[in-house]
Amino acid sequence: MTDTPNPTSRAARRAAGKRLRERVTRESLGRWEPGPRRDPLAILRAGDSGRLGPLVPLRYARMRENAFAFLRGSAAVMAADLEGAPVPGIPVQACGDCHIGNFGVYRSPEGQTLFDINDFDETLWNVDFTVDVKRLAASVALAALPRGEDKARRAAKASARAYREHMRELANLSPLAIWHSRIDLDHEVGRLGDGDLCRRLLAEATAENEDGLSRGDAPKLAVSPDHTDPEAWRIADKAPTIFHEGPDGLTEAVRDAEAALLAYPQSLTADRWTLVSHYAQRDVAFKVVGIGSVGLVCAVGIYADADGAPLFLQIKEARPSVIGQLALHPFSVLSEGQRVIDGQRIMQAASDPFLGTTFSEASGRSYYVRQLKNRKLSAVGEILSESGAKAYAQLCGTTLARAHARSGDAVMIAGYLGKGSAFDEAIADFAMTYARQSISDHALLQLDYQTDPESGAA
Repeated sequence: MTDTPNPTSRAARRAAGKRLRERVTRESLGRWEPGPRRDPLAILRAGDSGRLGPLVPLRYARMRENAFAFLRGSAAVMAADLEGAPVPGIPVQACGDCHIGNFGVYRSPEGQTLFDINDFDETLWNVDFTVDVKRLAASVALAALPRGEDKARRAAKASARAYREHMRELANLSPLAIWHSRIDLDHEVGRLGDGDLCRRLLAEATAENEDGLSRGDAPKLAVSPDHTDPEAWRIADKAPTIFHEGPDGLTEAVRDAEAALLAYPQSLTADRWTLVSHYAQRDVAFKVVGIGSVGLVCAVGIYADADGAPLFLQIKEARPSVIGQLALHPFSVLSEGQRVIDGQRIMQAASDPFLGTTFSEASGRSYYVRQLKNRKLSAVGEILSESGAKAYAQLCGTTLARAHARSGDAVMIAGYLGKGSAFDEAIADFAMTYARQSISDHALLQLDYQTDPESGAA
């Protein structure tokens, strides 16, 4: 928290944010260097504790693919690197793993197609806003580096500038207006990527079948000889990422997730419980997802209503956030699953109506539940991300500002950021430094594997 009084007027809060520059200059945000005892592989290995052993090698195999994959899987490393770094001390609900791969397209419960942050495994309240901004900018720089250092720096700077400028716009709005703000995807599709292709995919993904189910909501994951028979739906095994049976505790993990899913409706409010009660669980299978999440229990359940229309829910193990040490003040959470869904509801413009949490007494695991992502909408997000690096960086920066302004003091943040480019330049400096460090860390992981393929990071 800040050491300033608790001002109430917009002018006073803006002035308080501006005064924070005296204690933590914006230029200081750009300075970072690795500590003398820094050991990224040791941090990664520590994170393997409690993961499902047979899947840990897959986690490292994915991280070895390239430096960006390493960055995606090493949120804990970056959190350790940011510990002790100067921050102005303005708290927000942080994403915690705010790289460009964790933004995307989804449908709101009202049927709107939105662009937003879409992964909240590491979300945490009471974290300085610069933590997310730095991770976003570093990921932008790293993704753009193959096109040259100048383009990488400009893209990283663009993400910070977009964040600063949109936060300034939001600072003029009421909290209610901020809460209801959205990212106009139709406008962004026309400005980014292959507009015609994106529009076609959007139309395809959001079109409804006769039963009212969005076509994009039924991925090529399940099989049903007769989809009108609710008993017929089953999830197709696609080893090694989707399976019902597995070695060394994996089958037990599937059963644990299946039982936890049955208990999950108890966490829902009456209106959500009523909706879920129209569906019955038909099958559950393990699903390996992401990079940082590999080795945690994650499963997908297929449900069907009385007429056989399917619903896909994903259940995922929730562990303590890797950015816990970056909280401005210590605090407790009801459960790790609750932490995740609360963070998602706070940061997203519109949240999944099926969000819920559950706990397994048998395994001691905390879980959260959400709808399985619409694969065709995810494809739209991927096309957008492959468009111009600078334009996509601006979109992500703008989106992050909106997400932060829902929980943080937009006026105070805007006061700290100011009108000029000092903040943008500093974040770009940090991003380039950290992108190069990620390349070195990735090379270290590769060397470790070549030296000892049986090591913990192999």
